[in-house]
Amino acid sequence: MFDKLVPLGDRMEIYPCHGAGSACGKSIGDRRQSTIGNERIFSEAFKERSEQEFVEWILSGMPEPPRHYTRLKKVNAKGAKVMGCVPTLQPLSPPEFQNLMTDENTIVIDTRSILAFGGGHIPGAINIALRSEFPNWVGWMIDPEKTLLLVIESERDVKLVTEQLFRLGYDNLAGYLHDGMTSWQNAGLPLAHLGEWTVHELNEHKDEPDVTVLDVRGDDEYKHGKVPGAKHIYVPHLEEHLDELDKNKAIATYCGTGYRASIAASLLQKQGFEKVINVPGSWTAWKAAGLPVAS
Repeated sequence: MFDKLVPLGDRMEIYPCHGAGSACGKSIGDRRQSTIGNERIFSEAFKERSEQEFVEWILSGMPEPPRHYTRLKKVNAKGAKVMGCVPTLQPLSPPEFQNLMTDENTIVIDTRSILAFGGGHIPGAINIALRSEFPNWVGWMIDPEKTLLLVIESERDVKLVTEQLFRLGYDNLAGYLHDGMTSWQNAGLPLAHLGEWTVHELNEHKDEPDVTVLDVRGDDEYKHGKVPGAKHIYVPHLEEHLDELDKNKAIATYCGTGYRASIAASLLQKQGFEKVINVPGSWTAWKAAGLPVAS
């Protein structure tokens, strides 16, 4: 960087390959364009350091890489299987969808918003909402060897979901629920619900003996403040630590905004936890409301 890029001058425009929230680096900004001059003024990377100090700084506090990174590196090195084009995702009627769900090697991913998922969803579905974080969290949470069934907010999203899964190497796509949850509910099929608390309700209930507050953010986020009394398990490792949670208690999950907390809550439901609550807004809303913070 210092030898090749900086000498190009302050007016040189740069376009980052990764944006805010990417696991490829720490504290990546949300700007999609910058200049060397702007970064020279505002970026910690330009602080004067020795080479060793720079290496130590860049590696400290790096986020844990998602599970699919290792797999995709091997695929990229070997060469991916030639597929020809992005597959066409098949629409399935509710009976067809329900029949395919009976295979224990099949996972249902509900890509709707966290609020829509909380209001009503297919029992056993994992909520990974179709936002910019979708590919990252599918890669973190979903085994690529599993067969996937999809619930989609709008049929306009079918192409986007399929492309993103295809690029991640998820080739076992069984189809999506035609006409979404409307067709499911109209067929009279079972519905599950996820409790939802505002941050004020979480604050009201957090000290009750039959409530576990579960922080599913990353280690670095957790170290910078938490809801008082919260237990911490990073959501990608939740399944490894289920025995640390009491199924007889209500479990309220929170993260940065509620996105990862909904993944965690849906996973807990799938694993037989009956009293599960997500907190939309989560830590962002907690701080905005001026509620107490524990270190």
